[in-house]
Amino acid sequence: MKINEIIFASHNKGKIAEITEMLKPLRIAVKSALDMELPDVEETGSTFAENSLLKSKTIAELTGIACIADDSGLCVDALNGAPGVYSARYAPDRDFNRGMDKLLAEMAASGNQSRKAHFSCVISLAYPNGEYNLFEGRVDGQIAPEKMCGPDGFGYDPLFIPDGYDCSFAQMGKEAKNKISHRGRAMNLLKAYLETM
Repeated sequence: MKINEIIFASHNKGKIAEITEMLKPLRIAVKSALDMELPDVEETGSTFAENSLLKSKTIAELTGIACIADDSGLCVDALNGAPGVYSARYAPDRDFNRGMDKLLAEMAASGNQSRKAHFSCVISLAYPNGEYNLFEGRVDGQIAPEKMCGPDGFGYDPLFIPDGYDCSFAQMGKEAKNKISHRGRAMNLLKAYLETM
């Protein structure tokens, strides 16, 4: 079934801009939950896949339009995979600047010298009839000793240095980041799927 329009179940302006840009070549009209004043679906799942599906299935059923949603997070080895699925809620008042300070402090307090980390993302595509598909992306890297801010990036991007690079996600520029990011990799799988329809 060909999809001409899709809703992205997000109120995060940074994610909305990224996803809209990535889907532009497919000529699919992208509307966000923010644009349509749809509810912010609570993430009550224990995995990225569960949270992603909760959002996409809820909005697809509510609107009768195919919906994509993502759940993603930063998993830090020294913190036993935290903040993980709680990445947004881990930041006090969802203030990621304070969240990054908290993360660096907890890493220092852990005594674990590892700086290894990865970003994971699961994107779900749900249809109003209840059918769905899942697409997963991951990028490995290191946690920087301090924030490495740049013109782009959001969330924990200033702290994450992907393997093979010496700059943070925030310093890379949108185009370079989208090519290698967890969300970019999951989106490429989604795009390949949509192109076959």
